[in-house]
Amino acid sequence: MKSLVEYQDYRCYMQDFYDERKQTSSFTWREFARLAGFSSPVYLKLVCEGKSSLSELGVEKVAAAMSLGGFELVYFRYLVQYNQAKDDVAKKSAFSHMQDIARVNKVRVVDGDAFAYFESWKNPVLRELVSMMPGADPEKLAGMCWQPVTAAEVQRSLDFMVSVGILQKKSDNEYVQTDKSLVGNTDVMPLAIRSMHREMAGFAQKSIDEFDPKDRNFNGVTMSIDRDAYEQITRELESFRRKIVSIASASEGSDQVYRLNLQLFPLTKKVEPSK
Repeated sequence: MKSLVEYQDYRCYMQDFYDERKQTSSFTWREFARLAGFSSPVYLKLVCEGKSSLSELGVEKVAAAMSLGGFELVYFRYLVQYNQAKDDVAKKSAFSHMQDIARVNKVRVVDGDAFAYFESWKNPVLRELVSMMPGADPEKLAGMCWQPVTAAEVQRSLDFMVSVGILQKKSDNEYVQTDKSLVGNTDVMPLAIRSMHREMAGFAQKSIDEFDPKDRNFNGVTMSIDRDAYEQITRELESFRRKIVSIASASEGSDQVYRLNLQLFPLTKKVEPSK
């Protein structure tokens, strides 16, 4: 059975715990429920199937039944909070606690590095900026960013990117990009990407007033479409995004970091066809 910190769904951990015990004994859902102090013999089976959830008291009872203690017990509590969170704020808070626990105990959360990278605008911006300003110290890099950031925050971002291998430190204040990509494979990544989109959307809104029109480009169209048209438009947007990446990659002598947002979203509810 994998270590608890390798799980990002407490139900999967409970199911694997049950399956492992089942392979080596006559363990049943009734026995699992009895160990946890639940009267219903199928309650934990329903939890693992996503048909029920754990209360705060239920978390403690299940953790005790699985003999979790120390940092694993605390991690399990936050893992349940993460899975049962009702909004991104609560979900992000729980995951941050999970990362803190893992960091203190020198273990790594699955996709934690990718989450940390996409969680803040500082990382992708500074990753591009250091390539254009070899030898620049954190204070100078901070001064080049339109969004407020301290030299200490810049240094932490650079140290993090070196630690996960997407930047390589050549000498003091000199970094180069590596070919490594941070890819996430779980539901953690949509959470981090949504956080990034919110941040960048806020910057885009402020840029309308902060930058001269010749230094930024805003266009939009309001239209009525059906689902087929929507799918076709999203395919065109993805094709366009790849073309933009190709143009940027071929750019020589880059002197500024830009952000391109591609946004297509509904402004009304769906109109049902009249009978």
